Amino acid sequence: MENESNAGQERKTYYVAVGAGQVLEDREAAAFEFEIRASDEELNKLQEMFGELSSADEAAAFHFSSALSVSEERRDTDYNAQLKGIYGYLHRLGTEETKRYIESMGILDD
Repeated sequence: MENESNAGQERKTYYVAVGAGQVLEDREAAAFEFEIRASDEELNKLQEMFGELSSADEAAAFHFSSALSVSEERRDTDYNAQLKGIYGYLHRLGTEETKRYIESMGILDD
């Protein structure tokens, strides 16, 4: 059943490359891993999630050369939690094939 806030919104097919943080409308534009169906609102949320993940990745890379500290371990944990959130969101929006693939990855298991 569709979320009430998204009821009535048109959903389009998008192609997602998680590693590149890209959401594409053209399946031929670049390599992608997942196919999803999303409304404009859901697409915006996914793009925000990729932006947050990119920021966390840049912060982790900046501190890579220093000694491991509790705050760096926390950043790694935050990055992994954000990545897991993205996969969970892709699972929710994904085609049946996308859902099966994400489930097979075991990333959503706690």
